[in-house]
Amino acid sequence: MKYTEDHEWLSLDGDIVTVGITEYAATQLGDVVFVELPEIETQVGRGDEIVVIESVKAASDIVAPLDGEIVEINEALVDNPALVNDDPTGAAWFFKIKIEDSAALDEFMDEDEYKDHIGE
Repeated sequence: MKYTEDHEWLSLDGDIVTVGITEYAATQLGDVVFVELPEIETQVGRGDEIVVIESVKAASDIVAPLDGEIVEINEALVDNPALVNDDPTGAAWFFKIKIEDSAALDEFMDEDEYKDHIGE
């Protein structure tokens, strides 16, 4: 897995990257009560706001970590947003994005670097 400074985790499988948020981010958000996901086949650019998360504490956006096309979304989160708190690095992935160049992942943090980033 790779990690962004915005507390997203990225998992590569071929040219598909699965994106979710870290346990740290889920804890900071508090109880998630609403998730709005992007449409499948949406072309996104790095930095585009594409997911809205609302918790009892605040609303937050997830931005696209890479350029690509949304190829799958996790519909389970729409029906059960609490999954984000229950299993942030497993069942609560947000979307899958097809990317052109997997080398783009090289610029993101590995687990040890991410732990340093959040002070663990």
